[in-house]
Amino acid sequence: MWNRFAQFVLRYRLALIMVIGVITVFMYYKGKDIEMSYNFGSTVPLTDPEMVHFQQFKQDFGEDGNLLAIGMKDSAVYQLENFRRLKYLGEELNKIRGVNEVMSIPRMIQLVKNTKEKKFEARKIFENFPQTQPQLDSLLGIVAHEKLYTGQMINLKNGANLLILTINKDILNSKKRFQLMDDIRMACDQFSEATGVKLHYAGLPFVRTENARLVQREMVMFLILSVLVTALIMLYFFRSWDAVLFPMIMIGVIVVWVTGTLGILGYKITILTGVIPPIIVVIGIPNSIYLLNKYHQEIQRTGNKYKALQAVIGKIGVVTFLTNFTTAVGFGVLSFTDIQMLKEFGTVASINIVATFFVSIIFIPAVFSYLPKPELKRLGHLNKKGLNKVLDTIDLLVHRHRYTVLGVGAVLIIISSIGLYKIKAVSFMVDDVPEHSEVKQGLRWLEDNFAGIMPLEIVVDTGKKKGVMKESIWKKVDQLERALEKDPHISHPISIVEFIKMARQSFYNGNPDYYGLPNRDKNFILRYFKGQDDNSGFLNSFVTEDGRKMRISFKVADIGSHELHELVDNVVKPNVEEIFGNNSKITVTPTGTTLLFVKGNSFLINNLKTSMLLAFVIISIIMAVLFGRFRIILISLIPNMIPLLITAGIMGFVGVALKPSTALVFSIAFGISVDDSIHYLAKYRQDLMEDNFFVPKAISRSIHEVGASMMYTSIVLFFGFIIFGFSEFGGTKALGLLTSLTLLCAMFTNLIILPSLLMVFDKGKKSRDIEPLLIDEVDFYHENDDEEIDIDALKKKDDPEEN
Repeated sequence: MWNRFAQFVLRYRLALIMVIGVITVFMYYKGKDIEMSYNFGSTVPLTDPEMVHFQQFKQDFGEDGNLLAIGMKDSAVYQLENFRRLKYLGEELNKIRGVNEVMSIPRMIQLVKNTKEKKFEARKIFENFPQTQPQLDSLLGIVAHEKLYTGQMINLKNGANLLILTINKDILNSKKRFQLMDDIRMACDQFSEATGVKLHYAGLPFVRTENARLVQREMVMFLILSVLVTALIMLYFFRSWDAVLFPMIMIGVIVVWVTGTLGILGYKITILTGVIPPIIVVIGIPNSIYLLNKYHQEIQRTGNKYKALQAVIGKIGVVTFLTNFTTAVGFGVLSFTDIQMLKEFGTVASINIVATFFVSIIFIPAVFSYLPKPELKRLGHLNKKGLNKVLDTIDLLVHRHRYTVLGVGAVLIIISSIGLYKIKAVSFMVDDVPEHSEVKQGLRWLEDNFAGIMPLEIVVDTGKKKGVMKESIWKKVDQLERALEKDPHISHPISIVEFIKMARQSFYNGNPDYYGLPNRDKNFILRYFKGQDDNSGFLNSFVTEDGRKMRISFKVADIGSHELHELVDNVVKPNVEEIFGNNSKITVTPTGTTLLFVKGNSFLINNLKTSMLLAFVIISIIMAVLFGRFRIILISLIPNMIPLLITAGIMGFVGVALKPSTALVFSIAFGISVDDSIHYLAKYRQDLMEDNFFVPKAISRSIHEVGASMMYTSIVLFFGFIIFGFSEFGGTKALGLLTSLTLLCAMFTNLIILPSLLMVFDKGKKSRDIEPLLIDEVDFYHENDDEEIDIDALKKKDDPEEN
């Protein structure tokens, strides 16, 4: 089959190159207008109960994750001129397209009792801006007495205060978010320059915008770095520009196909799909190494270019296909998860990894058939003394010290297993950004001076129209609010109950001692609510139109998924149960972006674990089809499980948490590392039959004939993935460093432990009961062909005579 395919490729090579070109043009057309995804979707399925609650919450009350906080802690801001500039800053920010509302001290609203009309009026505290410092100080004293804002916008202990911006959702989920954030930063920079007051930024709109900037910048950077690194390695290995240029063109074609695939499937560029092009570069180059290495070996053996190219396709085509297929499995299992972002990543990556095989097996032989036969001096890499010495050492180690090798492997498994049990599953909402970044520093500042900015919402459904206006409901809600805000990680709440308490304070002319729920004065105060309008939109944000549901809005610190989970389960839910548990008609539901993050983190890790197990099962089945014997299947999997254990053990010992970015490593690395096992075992089975099933000789030949390619590809993969370690995203950095570590370990285990296992456990006897379905029937590496290609028909007219 593969010999016939080789004839087909070489005979119709020009037409096939043209077909690849046409497909590439089409893919470019489909992918040229692909957009970035600015909507950082949840990892929780839409059918999950907590997601259903959150969607209902947004329908009832609107978004909870669209607040941008700009903070400052400098007494200079309370000087008259600087305070005037702060007022002007709020006005300028409010004019920016995409900013719905700005809350700040100079724009602070106070409820004032209108005795004549028997209603409350919302008035700006600084409506008549002070002209002197004593006037400003007097008004700031009024601000300090407005308890609704204490802990929300101003910290009375140290003077820190916030501007809180409500951002338009549609702008936030489009590329216009960059211009919006730039406009906000420009206005704020002018304020800082004029006053010398340093500003701090926090909130999901800021975090997501800065992350989107990083995704765009790093996507281009890593693509360039991956091409540069792999090209330099190829040049060092082969010492030929042809062996670098054309594999890079082939990789460029696949990168275009990646964008086309995204366009065809209607996907956008996310933090995951954005790293597929450099991953394709890193994974695709090993194809070229195996193909070119085989081509040069055959040139050295036969001196005939066309026979060499036939051997490239006909003898190692199937094994290259299988290695690409197992790699595609490592990515493809992610498409079976319930998480859209992982589905897209797994689908696009697996499709294009398989496409990489077909393009490389056609493009490389076809192009090199038009190039001159490489000179013998260009084949020196096949006989490098240093490399041969390393392979001789490995061969000696396997034959003379195989039990020691296996003993060391067993010790590594035991030690790594201990480390494995030390791994903790925890992640943070801004996990992927470095500590020194403005995003992380802004968040830490906010948590030090206020409770945090991450939204935690509680919805109280009274089950009746206007049920939220019942005094009994107010008391229970107030009891819940007081209980929760005692926790240092939870902020002072905002709710209709707090608004009512603010109204009572206003009824008593702003006296802070009266900030509380009405009691015997209830009827007098409620009289002022009759006919009350809501120009501010406050009530619509915290009470449904029918008065059935109310919202209690807290902010929490980014204390990590584990601590947040305990906060919800051990603080929020028990208090809800204790206070509302005896009333079956009232439903109290914690929800919000923060809770979905906690649920999504756990859900994502479980999905990745399932994907890893699925990859293991599928690859085991592939091994069974290839090698047919359970013993060989087990022997082939052990060297690829050890690197995963070592990586997990190191994570446990050094304190690297199991989170989505680190859990992703294992299925990907397993799918890639098993390639070396397939290459080695394919060659071993061929040599075993040729050497009359004499195991030691077959092992030695296999080490020397495929060991170099295994080392070359592993080095490319190691340096190719390690470039992701330069990412500013913690997740991308973990993906790069841990995958590089795993693949480096896999190189040694497949070169040393795999042959040692074969020496000890494989007796070399061919089973009569269970025959391999593929490996023994296909000749991968040797010249005994049943069919010969018509060389004369393939030669170009100006080709020199081939020997």
